[in-house]
Amino acid sequence: MTKKLLPAQAFRKLAALYADMQDAYVRHAQTLGLTCDNCPDNCCTSYFQHHTRIEWAFLLQGLSELPPERRAEYEKRARAYVREAGDALARGERPHIMCPLNDDGRCGVYMHRLMICRLHGVPNRLRYPNGRSVDFPGCFRSQELCASADSFPVLDRTAFYTRLMELEVQFVGPARIRSLPRVDLTLAEMIVQGTPKS
Repeated sequence: MTKKLLPAQAFRKLAALYADMQDAYVRHAQTLGLTCDNCPDNCCTSYFQHHTRIEWAFLLQGLSELPPERRAEYEKRARAYVREAGDALARGERPHIMCPLNDDGRCGVYMHRLMICRLHGVPNRLRYPNGRSVDFPGCFRSQELCASADSFPVLDRTAFYTRLMELEVQFVGPARIRSLPRVDLTLAEMIVQGTPKS
């Protein structure tokens, strides 16, 4: 039977999973010749929603390690992001707002950034248990590089997502996982809402 992990145990396993994601991302990016250097766009303006309490808690752990004034600035930016995103969605627009943790192109909690922030750039695929799969083209530079290639590698993130969901069950506890509402939040909403209920 799956046992509930203490946060410190869960975070160590999540950090190891993130390291494996990073290795896979670097291999795929190097094969494509993809780099973020001098990019005119910024992936941190993409409207991403995240779905696990373990990543949410780990993100907040990273914030808690920052000096109080820096953390307060990120929290202020997160509140502004939530307001602006809500306004854009009310107009029927997809938000295009800089992540509240972005400081001059760098993530303020780089070691604690979430899965989608780590894997977005390269073409990737997610396969579902029912056999359906969804392909994500990656960033615009990645799409340009792939458009002129006869073939290109696609990062299959299914195993990473499976491991993440296994950690989520261990973090929340198997008895609680089905009774909790689904997480479907932006990073800014996670910051504003604070510690996830588990």
